[in-house]
Amino acid sequence: MSREISVSAGKPFGLQRVCQVLEFPRSTIYAIRARASTKVTPMVPRRRGPKPKMHDTDLLKAIRDDLAASPFSGEGHRKVWARLRIVHDIRVSRTRVLRLMREHRLLSPHRQARGEPSLHDGRITTDRPNEMWGTDGVRIATVDDGMVWIFSAVDHCDGMCTGIHAAKIGDRFAALEPISQGLLDAFGSVLADSGRGLSLRMDHGSQYTSDDFRDQIRFWGITPSYAFVAEPQTNGVAERFNRTMKEQAIHGRIFKNLEEVRAAAIAFRNQYNRDWRLEKLGFKSPLEARQERLMKLAA
Repeated sequence: MSREISVSAGKPFGLQRVCQVLEFPRSTIYAIRARASTKVTPMVPRRRGPKPKMHDTDLLKAIRDDLAASPFSGEGHRKVWARLRIVHDIRVSRTRVLRLMREHRLLSPHRQARGEPSLHDGRITTDRPNEMWGTDGVRIATVDDGMVWIFSAVDHCDGMCTGIHAAKIGDRFAALEPISQGLLDAFGSVLADSGRGLSLRMDHGSQYTSDDFRDQIRFWGITPSYAFVAEPQTNGVAERFNRTMKEQAIHGRIFKNLEEVRAAAIAFRNQYNRDWRLEKLGFKSPLEARQERLMKLAA
């Protein structure tokens, strides 16, 4: 219509005036013309800024190789990004690793928050090792021995598993075993007052509220610190360790008897302390963080 010759004026009015009278946007007409024209090359969205030193294809291969070489399963993008930097000296953006893992469905499954928000907003970690340990127990099914127990003790500073014990009967004496292991390793003794200055975080299970358990930790000089009722997050260090242990070493396996469970628990403890990287430690393993702290103290 804008190119038609007006009968009264004898000239075309142009696209601008026609669109103004008809109240029609000119941008729409230009867009239609651009799509219809074979001479116009469609624009492909590209990454802005300078090109990265490592192409996405090579980075994706490095991510897949790292996941395949890891002894753990279901790890998120943060641990992959940290290992790429620390182990392989591949320095890329964490968001870029997240994007590639999301696009290629390499992210681990995660739980959605449900129910009311947590009431506990305090701090349960400590600034130095051997100030507070957390302890808890889990039950594992076996073929020959039925349900068995695994008790563990975990440091609230660097996440070091200080003791682990598997037993058929999950009584107060079995619950004391990982504490005894930790005292021998960290304090060198299980004599009276050998754990003076240490607090023990635990829930209100029958093992931990029994007289024998409380009398024994009092003999060691350990201060009991019970978690809040109905708030398991206040014992979150031990709870998180047990969840990781079940995900990495227990779930998906069939155990014949107690000895197989005990062997799996001890093997996981050693591998966890040596290789499991924690974000709160700057993606160091518990053993690396503790050795670094000891070197600073010795310097």
